[in-house]
Amino acid sequence: MWTLIFLLLMIAVFGKLIFFAVKMTWGVTKILFTLVFFPLILIGLVMAGLMYIALPILLVVGIITWFVKTVF
Repeated sequence: MWTLIFLLLMIAVFGKLIFFAVKMTWGVTKILFTLVFFPLILIGLVMAGLMYIALPILLVVGIITWFVKTVF
């Protein structure tokens, strides 16, 4: 009985910690992709001569960002 109570409390405590860790990791990943990988991909596309792909991607992301900041 004590073992069951111990396991339930342990899952409750470490479950919350795991939830917060995943939540923070997701935030760090979004920041990393936004500030590092997305610009590098766009620069790589332009350097490879694929401006006709990079420009529409940049425009779509810019419009979505403007819309989200304006509405929300």
